[in-house]
Amino acid sequence: MTEKVKKKPRARIILIVCAILVVLLLAADILVGNYLVTFAIGRSSASGAAVAPPSVTSKETNNIVDINAKAMSEKTAAWLETAGVSEVSITSDDVLLLKGSTVRAPEKSDLWAVIIHGYTGRKEHMANYAAYYAERGFNVLLPDMRGHGGSEGDYIGMGWLDRKDVLKWIDLIISEDPAAVITLHGVSMGGATVMMTAGEALPDNVKAIVDDCGYTSVWDIFSDELQYIFGLPTFPFLNTASVIAKLRAGYTFEEASALEQVKNAKVPMMFIHGSEDNFVHTEMVYRVHEACPTDKELYVAEGAGHGGAVYVDPDVYFGRIFAFFEKHGIL
Repeated sequence: MTEKVKKKPRARIILIVCAILVVLLLAADILVGNYLVTFAIGRSSASGAAVAPPSVTSKETNNIVDINAKAMSEKTAAWLETAGVSEVSITSDDVLLLKGSTVRAPEKSDLWAVIIHGYTGRKEHMANYAAYYAERGFNVLLPDMRGHGGSEGDYIGMGWLDRKDVLKWIDLIISEDPAAVITLHGVSMGGATVMMTAGEALPDNVKAIVDDCGYTSVWDIFSDELQYIFGLPTFPFLNTASVIAKLRAGYTFEEASALEQVKNAKVPMMFIHGSEDNFVHTEMVYRVHEACPTDKELYVAEGAGHGGAVYVDPDVYFGRIFAFFEKHGIL
């Protein structure tokens, strides 16, 4: 009898200790998940430099990129000296003031390019792209995505919330130019944004979409970065962070899928990626390209790292894009 009495308290203690450990683990999981949301999509703390791994591009490629980037910047500066830049804004569905800039072509044109920056970027970073579009007679709209630049927003949308914002920017163009012929061009997070936008009901004015190094989904890119930066497994930390992101920012990492959205695309799409992209891994572009049901083209720039396709050879880069537009009667 005495031995049975002793066993009962011991078993109770073990159960209590186990319960405490479970509670502590759950608390730790929630704390880590909350931190990850702040780190990854909180406006004040997200840092592109902190999450990008060291480039694996060759020294020769880096030299070419530096030379071309300098030449493009000089070309852009000369263009901006004479270009008339106007500030514009829209209000998002969740009542955020989003700001952007437009540059009108010197001569009357209904051609429009909406050019979208990447993670922790801003509209000014896309000026080099805008200069090439302007040279071909396009009016250009450069938006600051929510949580970036001059736009409001405490959280980065990672393309998912931004897809609805892009629809608003498109409506703004059409309200000023009902005959507008619109193309969308995004790089990195901007590439994911235009792919996610592709799955929405687009006005007939939108004629083509260009994705440059966009990721397949927020879940995929964050899972990769979670392991790279923190050495943590996807489960349970990213699962918890995704739930917290829904509560704090309004979306889960699972639902924010460019791969699923491109399956519903209705307009021609061009997919661009660097062959040496070790941030948004090159394999992702093959998956989204294969999933797209519309007329499409794939350009993998040999030797280019993340976002570097344009700088490896800008003439080939834009030559391929504008040839694609010509094929579809845009130019």
